[in-house]
Amino acid sequence: MPNDDLIALARLVLAGGPVLPRRRLLERYGSPSAAMAAGAMAWRVEGLDGPRIAQLQQKGEDDALACTLRWLQVDGHHLIGWHDADYPAPLRAMSSPPFALFVDGDPSLLWRPAVAVVGSRTPTSGGRDNAQAFARALASAGIVVVSGMARGVDAAAHEAALAIGSGTTVAVVGTGPDVVYPPGHDRLRDRLALHGAVVSEHPPGTPALRSHFPARNRILAGLALGTLVVEAAERSGALITARQAGDAGREVFAIPGSIHNPKARGCHRLIRDGAALVESAAEVIEALAPLAADLADALRARLGEAESGVIAGTGETPLRLEADYKRLWEALGHDPTGMDQLVSRTRLTAAELSSMLLVMELDGLVTADHGRYQRKTGFFTSTASTTQAEGQ
Repeated sequence: MPNDDLIALARLVLAGGPVLPRRRLLERYGSPSAAMAAGAMAWRVEGLDGPRIAQLQQKGEDDALACTLRWLQVDGHHLIGWHDADYPAPLRAMSSPPFALFVDGDPSLLWRPAVAVVGSRTPTSGGRDNAQAFARALASAGIVVVSGMARGVDAAAHEAALAIGSGTTVAVVGTGPDVVYPPGHDRLRDRLALHGAVVSEHPPGTPALRSHFPARNRILAGLALGTLVVEAAERSGALITARQAGDAGREVFAIPGSIHNPKARGCHRLIRDGAALVESAAEVIEALAPLAADLADALRARLGEAESGVIAGTGETPLRLEADYKRLWEALGHDPTGMDQLVSRTRLTAAELSSMLLVMELDGLVTADHGRYQRKTGFFTSTASTTQAEGQ
């Protein structure tokens, strides 16, 4: 059974309504349980209206709460609230961040550098090829490909990233995390949950509603350091995502196409409006490198890591690594090692290892290729995986 905080958070999610009053409750009282215990007067002070207060005062479980709690009992299912340290840092900077996220899969992927790949639901053959090629190259470089699990460009990007290995792609959906949309994407959804993550702000069982998808796009744009539009008509959901990314101060990239292709006109419009014209994934990666460094700083803060100096290494254990990092370093070989082997060797969880490996990769201690990791020898500068002073 989910713990008290998780139950309280689920009740706050299901109360619905404007996000800000519920967010204020969490900020004032520190935890969902404390926010629920504060009572009706406190809820009203923070801006909750009568119907929300009445819903929070209900005793027992209604159908929606029972459905949500059943979903949360399954391994790999998570609910991350605004108060949670695991709430993705990039989303906090959005003008309208979600109150909470349901995650089916690996929540640590929401902290990794990501690019949103979006475009037409009915792309040309060239557009589909471009989506696959860019997604493949981005995933191979260790960047998470975020998309919306729609037909066309979205599905092509997810499939190409999945082919690279685990932990390379995240789907943001406009339904509950358990609802397959569009119909026929059952297998894709299951693979995304198993090898990446499926993310939604809507509770389990929520059907596909037209109004949910523009709102979904803001999360898609918010999780990513930049948005790449592969192919889009002049009026499309992809352009909405790009506009929301631009409004949030994120990079927007567009692939140019033929002047005779109506599905290239949206990209050309974005380029005229200031989006970066790109012809290769390398251009996207180069442009996002400074933003990835900022995200790494946020990840270090989340993990409670302290800054330190230079670590010298010649294939031996680097100096001053904390215990878990030392265990991980010793588990890594000079040959590429998969996540399953690392879990077995270290007895750490995949989520813990994913965050640690990202920090070590950014610090130059390990290299990643197709979802497999190995030591990188030489002299490394580490600001993440060491303690403040020697001997600690």
